Amino acid sequence: MKPFKNEPFCDFSKEKNKKALQLALESVKKQLGETYPLIIGGKRVTTPETFYSFNPSNTTEVIGTFQKATPSLCEEAMEAALTAFESWKQVPPQKRAQYLFKMATLMRQKKSELSAWLILEVGKSWREADGDVCEAIDFLEYYGREMIRLSRSPKLISIPTEKNELRYIPLGVGVIIAPWNFPLAILVGMSTAAIVTGNTVIIKPSMCSSAIAYQFMKIAEAAKLPSGVINFITGSGSLVGTYLIKHPKTRFISFTGSKEVGIQINEEAAHVPPTQKWLKRVILEMGGKDAIVVDNEADLESAASGIVRSAFGFQGQKCSACSRAIIHEKVYDKLLPKIIEKTKQLKTGDPQNPQMFLGPVINAESLNKVKEYIEIGKQEGTLLVGGETISSPGYFVKPTIFGDIAPTARLAQEEIFAPILALIKAKDFDDALSIANNTAYGLTGAVYTKNKTKIKKAKDVFYAGNFYINRGCTGALVGVHPFGGFNLSGTDSKAGGPDYLQLFMQAKSISEKK
Repeated sequence: MKPFKNEPFCDFSKEKNKKALQLALESVKKQLGETYPLIIGGKRVTTPETFYSFNPSNTTEVIGTFQKATPSLCEEAMEAALTAFESWKQVPPQKRAQYLFKMATLMRQKKSELSAWLILEVGKSWREADGDVCEAIDFLEYYGREMIRLSRSPKLISIPTEKNELRYIPLGVGVIIAPWNFPLAILVGMSTAAIVTGNTVIIKPSMCSSAIAYQFMKIAEAAKLPSGVINFITGSGSLVGTYLIKHPKTRFISFTGSKEVGIQINEEAAHVPPTQKWLKRVILEMGGKDAIVVDNEADLESAASGIVRSAFGFQGQKCSACSRAIIHEKVYDKLLPKIIEKTKQLKTGDPQNPQMFLGPVINAESLNKVKEYIEIGKQEGTLLVGGETISSPGYFVKPTIFGDIAPTARLAQEEIFAPILALIKAKDFDDALSIANNTAYGLTGAVYTKNKTKIKKAKDVFYAGNFYINRGCTGALVGVHPFGGFNLSGTDSKAGGPDYLQLFMQAKSISEKK
């Protein structure tokens, strides 16, 4: 087997690649408005009640119609997953890995089509959509290889009277609750990590991104994954998600989303009903309030570029996005115009146009939240650029920057999940690090400085699960930057790293007397 290598990003400056995505967009647009069923134990199921997924760039355009699952259908999905688990857990790890490799191959063949779905359903730019697909492929390739590695019993201390081994065995049925912002990559990563380790799952995508999740189900079926290993349920989190989280047969929950929902899941999963035989394992990724620190001994041009890319990529709708730039007061006035100039160069509009850097925010609720925070920002600091919103035909927000924000201001403490950046002055490097660490989160962060002593200190002091030096704070690569945060950013799961698969297994120690 070849060593793992990250999937290369698509070069859209090449006419062939550009044409392929344009044709894929035309093809996918012809499929809009279709009705999609639930998939339970391999069977298609429809319900009396349905909901729609809309194009956030053009809210009159229906992406698809989806089923509102009921508790009884969730129960059917649980039974299907439990039944499948009994045979799936017996499948050798190497064979389970082969299913992932097959899915990766199929995904490569459909890269342009999958990118088109991401552009239309959640408003990703061409580059961001391609990155999402590449990350999904990376998860499949990486986790397949990791499972093969973990299938070999670790070397234990030998004693003359016994033969000893340590095996990793699956947990059972898991619930995968996926977000809309990386609706392919994160869904694929969470669900395939669970199944390659021998578990079966029920996946519940966001109601805003159910179409791209269904495309993943089609790929899993094309790879001939056995029925019931992955079950596809759509509907509201408050009904479907809560029912499955509380279910006594649920063995683990893997969630990516907001801090508030993650905390609620953790609380609900901690309850042990009389019929439950285990403590549920909970794997949470819950967001951040990420900072980039710029020292007075930094390359300011590079820092400005890193801040702008990290703050406004995918409209700031990344848990890793830079929402705070903490700048040494000696270079604040020099850096400010560079950040503003680069921000003004960004184009906002329908991401079907490859020239657009920013597309729409995901829905009306998000747009309204942005409007509220823009007004808060005007009270807490100085509006330097942006601040405009558009609600028709889509939910567009101009990249927005506020200056002179206090470290304890709401704009510096609360996750907004939008293209809003707060600029904060620091007295010195130590003060900047202190400000960076003063939120409830600890996901990503970065420092720009040429001073080696300060870099060493930042490595020790900056409290973030993913810390970067002299680069932006987004763009973690599978296998290169294991991803997960501290504090209320989650359980520090380190997705895409060598420890991740063990979260979905338990270790069994076996001793045989000689």
